[in-house]
Amino acid sequence: MKHNINIQHSGKHTAGEIFTKIIKQAVSSALQFETVDLPCAVNVLIGNDKVIRKYNRDYRGIDKVTDVLSFPMQIFQKPGWGGCQSPEFDEDTGELPLGDIVISMERAEEQAAEYGNTPEYETVYLIIHSTLHLLGYDHENKINEKAMHIKCEKVMQEMGFKTDDK
Repeated sequence: MKHNINIQHSGKHTAGEIFTKIIKQAVSSALQFETVDLPCAVNVLIGNDKVIRKYNRDYRGIDKVTDVLSFPMQIFQKPGWGGCQSPEFDEDTGELPLGDIVISMERAEEQAAEYGNTPEYETVYLIIHSTLHLLGYDHENKINEKAMHIKCEKVMQEMGFKTDDK
């Protein structure tokens, strides 16, 4: 399935340019894993700590840096593609807008070093995680958090990344 994954850059951070291709691949892989069978649109803003702090403050009322934010545009009765209720398609494109993702490449690189991962690994994990949020998944409790982690690991394995959960 061909999805429209729009990447934009904001703030001063050169690594984002390098990761554009792998970010698109991560979104596509997560959508494929979830068997999304309609053309969807996902917007990704690659920024730095300053950019994501502003989004976190303005849209969530939390004035601090985070790694990734998800802004879903569809309502899901239950997590996963099958749980989308009353999808609202873009009349001009015919695509289903799933939502927006904002990632701080600065924070992703810091976390990669902290967890002993590569920046590519950390970025892909965060993007897959965020894409799952667009599909109605959350981590409001330990069961949901574990399910999301397992799905992220499986998608990463399919993309060729070695993970702890083999």
